[in-house]
Amino acid sequence: MNCVKAKKIIEESIKKSQFIGVIVPCADEGEVLQQLKQLHTTYPDASHIAYAYQLKTDNGLVYRFHDAGEPTGTAGKPIFQHIEGKQIINVLVAVIRYFGGIKLGAGGLTRAYGQTARQVIEAADIYPYIEQVTVTLTLDYKQIQPLEYALKKLDGRIIEQDFAEQVRVIVQLPAEQLNTLLQSFPEHY
Repeated sequence: MNCVKAKKIIEESIKKSQFIGVIVPCADEGEVLQQLKQLHTTYPDASHIAYAYQLKTDNGLVYRFHDAGEPTGTAGKPIFQHIEGKQIINVLVAVIRYFGGIKLGAGGLTRAYGQTARQVIEAADIYPYIEQVTVTLTLDYKQIQPLEYALKKLDGRIIEQDFAEQVRVIVQLPAEQLNTLLQSFPEHY
């Protein structure tokens, strides 16, 4: 599985229609909906905003695609096929179309949407997906600095800290590094 580092946009003209490809990393469906709302705000006069997304959830992979008024199967599905082909998760790919007056036909639409999706995916910075885990530790104050040092070596980070008599920290790190961390702080898990 792969992920995308940052949002990327490409533009292309096909038979006088303008196609704009957008790829955006998204952690959940709420973020997908927020990004789609933003696209509709940014491109209010677009003829169509077709999209596809795929997310990794606790219940497995969730994916959806939408033709946005284009003939069934000519926009969303070709976009999704490129996401699936590159095994990208936690991503939204949208193709915005401004109709240029020349009808492309079903085959032409499928090629245009698929080609735009492929190009924006190729333009994006793609990296391997690393499963992250979140763990809560309760530590003495003097253990915070060693924890920060350990997390730096393990590609982890502190998400939340609560300071009281002891420090309660919530950390996130690659799943494969969890045992190493817990061996360093065994009595605090």
